[in-house]
Amino acid sequence: MSPARIFVDFNEMVESDLVLLSKTDVKVNSDGNDITLFSGMPVYIYMDDIDITGKKDNLLADGVVELNNPSINGDWTRAAKWCCRINNCGIFNESEKYT
Repeated sequence: MSPARIFVDFNEMVESDLVLLSKTDVKVNSDGNDITLFSGMPVYIYMDDIDITGKKDNLLADGVVELNNPSINGDWTRAAKWCCRINNCGIFNESEKYT
């Protein structure tokens, strides 16, 4: 996957453009490299997905790291330290980006 991306679960959306990213300061990207997160950091994220034929077609998004604020985002988000604010391109399938 190029560029390397950080795995997220798009089922953990806080807002239409905000997803929980990490409980810790370090995440491993799709190339196996440790990435140290910080507020304002641009990131590329993904979630495994398949198309209707069963072919791999990951969900992708690009965004910026934000510190989670459970008092605003809801107590259910308390376990996460970091979120990703998705840019205006939104979430899309990998096949859409590269066709």
